[in-house]
Amino acid sequence: MATWADVRRCAGTLPETTEQPERRWSVRGRAFVFERPLRPADRAALGDRAPADAPLGLWIEDLGVKEALLASEPDVWFTTPHFDGYPLVLGRLDALEPDELAEVVTDAWLVRAPVTLRRRWLAEHPPTP
Repeated sequence: MATWADVRRCAGTLPETTEQPERRWSVRGRAFVFERPLRPADRAALGDRAPADAPLGLWIEDLGVKEALLASEPDVWFTTPHFDGYPLVLGRLDALEPDELAEVVTDAWLVRAPVTLRRRWLAEHPPTP
């Protein structure tokens, strides 16, 4: 089970990441992962599926990836009408393993990092086949 300390550790290893006090991590001013407390409208939309704890929000590559995540792991990933049309998902942190968390945090960073920074990082950390 992943924790906010794991999020902090993962995000903190990525270049030019800054952390704001409200559990929001950014790369050059662009948020890529954050705590997203649910609003009353979110809770109403989710009903019994609403998690008790504030979920993890993270940016993803595109709406196709969003749909794939939502379909493949509905017990982990979800969305609310507030995020319709945005490449962003919410996740139950307690349903993620630390290694899966590290992967999605890194992917979110790659989505939001400027191109030159992303290319430099990828050159130093080639994907494994």
